[in-house]
Amino acid sequence: MEQRGVDTIPEPERTSTPRDLVSILLGSNLCLGVIVFGWLPVSFGLGLWPAVTSIVAGTVVGVAVTAPLALISLRTATNLSTSSGAAFGVRGRLVGSVVGLLLSLGYTALTLWIGGDVMLGTLARIAGVPTGGTAHTVVYTALAACTVVGAVYGYRLLLRVSRVLAVGMSVLLALGLLAYGPALTTAAPPDTPYLLGSFWPTWFLSAVAAGLSGPVAFITLLGDYTRYISPARHTPRRVLRATCLGLLAGLLLPQLFGTLTALAARAGADYAGPLVAAAPGWYLVPLLIAAAAGSVGNAGLMLYSMGLDLDAILPRATRTRATLVVAAVATAFVFLGHFVWDAQSAMTSFVLLLTAVGTPWAVITLMAHARCGGVYDEGALQVYNRRSRGGAYWYRAGWHPGAVLSWAAGAGVGLAAVSTPLYEGPLLPLTGGVDTSFVLSGLVGGALYALVAPDRAGAAPGPRTAVGAAGPAPAAGGAARPKAPQAG
Repeated sequence: MEQRGVDTIPEPERTSTPRDLVSILLGSNLCLGVIVFGWLPVSFGLGLWPAVTSIVAGTVVGVAVTAPLALISLRTATNLSTSSGAAFGVRGRLVGSVVGLLLSLGYTALTLWIGGDVMLGTLARIAGVPTGGTAHTVVYTALAACTVVGAVYGYRLLLRVSRVLAVGMSVLLALGLLAYGPALTTAAPPDTPYLLGSFWPTWFLSAVAAGLSGPVAFITLLGDYTRYISPARHTPRRVLRATCLGLLAGLLLPQLFGTLTALAARAGADYAGPLVAAAPGWYLVPLLIAAAAGSVGNAGLMLYSMGLDLDAILPRATRTRATLVVAAVATAFVFLGHFVWDAQSAMTSFVLLLTAVGTPWAVITLMAHARCGGVYDEGALQVYNRRSRGGAYWYRAGWHPGAVLSWAAGAGVGLAAVSTPLYEGPLLPLTGGVDTSFVLSGLVGGALYALVAPDRAGAAPGPRTAVGAAGPAPAAGGAARPKAPQAG
């Protein structure tokens, strides 16, 4: 069981490789929680090629922006939200922790929700299991319990699971193409007109909601894996290539599978039901295995990241306790997603709003990384976790006002330019009704940061250790706080 939270990983423990990074990004994403995003363009009224091009375009742009974040934790040996303290201050990095917590929370709930629905649907066809509220509650709870085990045991177990899933889920998805291929059509279901009334606004919405949102979901997650890779043995170029490959393959393969199966199953307003109904009898057992195994693998990694983010927000909590708390919250969101919310509207609105909020944070964090040339004071990054004061990134009472205000302005502009089924921003008339929230939020946040923080904010000035007003200094191995005997 992993003993570390968001403290600095000592060099002897940084034994992962770029190949492991590819495995974890590929294996964990071959699941219904990612596949369902390929259904979104079809539910918006797009046919085969518009859906494919919007997903590919959005994913490529998102990977180009997101992948370099992996290099930050390669240098800092801690997770990305903690690393962002170099830009936002050791207390201001709570912005990243909250953004990461919300992103992981939503995607965990989505994975358990869609995986549970498909599991129950296949069990109903195979064995006549009832599909009422009680059955859904049992399946959701069982899935959540399994994911908690992987998340609590931590990175090493999740890496081994991802290696198996990378191979096993690839086989199951290949069989799925054979199962649904004969019924494939290139036109959207007849009862799904363009969601935004015309082609191009709907295409751009799909590019952001289905394509771009995938990489953006990893803006705080990539460091959870690269902190275990040693920069002494693996160059940044190799790590960046592995990140790009893992994200592109891990997102495009399942999402395009979702598009093809949604068209074959004529899935307009719902995905899980038509997917199960259209499956030939011989594919029901593989579909059941894919729904269960893929959901546990993906949600386990998301819960693991949520535990780290909550651990970073509440330094007194252990990683294990933080993981259990966020697991309970995520499970509650699963029930809300099934019994209360409309699936398509909730999914689309969630990913668009979080993309607008998360993008300026990622841009500012990357700008600070470029400014410092990848050189960080690892001890100073851990000041908040040790409940101390001072250090290179203390700035003003632990906050960098310029960075925080730049993020807030970028997020505000992004939210004002977003277009969702539940909310439309006031700037939309100025953009012709096209959702440009991702572009505007990143540009505004980055431009303001360049103006209000023209110094080398993010670099490591002064002493190479934090000035601790309370608590011990980091040990030689890099641990930021004493470890309790229990896991976490």
